[in-house]
This record gives sequence, structure tokens and C-alpha cells, in this order.
Amino acid sequence: MQVHINTDKNIEGNDRMEAYFTEVIQTTLKRFEDKITSLEVHIGDENGDKTKGGDKRCMIEARVNGLNPQAVTNHADTVEIAVKGAADKMKHLLEHTFDKMRSH
Repeated sequence: MQVHINTDKNIEGNDRMEAYFTEVIQTTLKRFEDKITSLEVHIGDENGDKTKGGDKRCMIEARVNGLNPQAVTNHADTVEIAVKGAADKMKHLLEHTFDKMRSH
């Protein structure tokens, strides 16, 4: 499963950050690694320099074999919490999707 991380102009991306977030996402979604071909991760700060809470956003789009792309978004006070929350939401979405497919 390939993970591509993109940041907006308000989030400074670096190799260390990318490696950490890639590991968090891959660990959370490990159960589905044989079904996911790639993940597009978009991280942003919606308020820029302003200090309003909950303005960090992480959107994850999963390309899954045989399905339309699946996407989730999570907002939080920090980028780390936003990424972890989005990964958890994606895990829940994929669990629901595959459980639904099995029951049909």
C-alpha cells in the first residue's frame, strides 16, 4: 500500500513527519493492506496563523481494489490528532464496507 502525504502552505512537511504519519496510517490500516492500493493524505491548517482550536484537517482517500475511492476527513487541535483520527475513521469505514459486502 502506497501512502502519499500532501500538506498545504500552512503545514511544513518534512521527511521525519512524513515517515511518522505513514507509519501511523499503515499500522492502523494494516488489516486492509492487501485490499488498498494507495492512500492520498491531505493535511492542512484551515485558519493559518490564527489559533482557533480544531482547525487542523486531515483527509484520507483510499483506493481500494474493486471499489470506488473511499474518503474520510477529521478535524482536531493538532496535526497528529487529526491524522490519527482520520486513520481511525478510515479503518471504521473499511470495516463497515467489507462487512456489508460479506453479508450480501
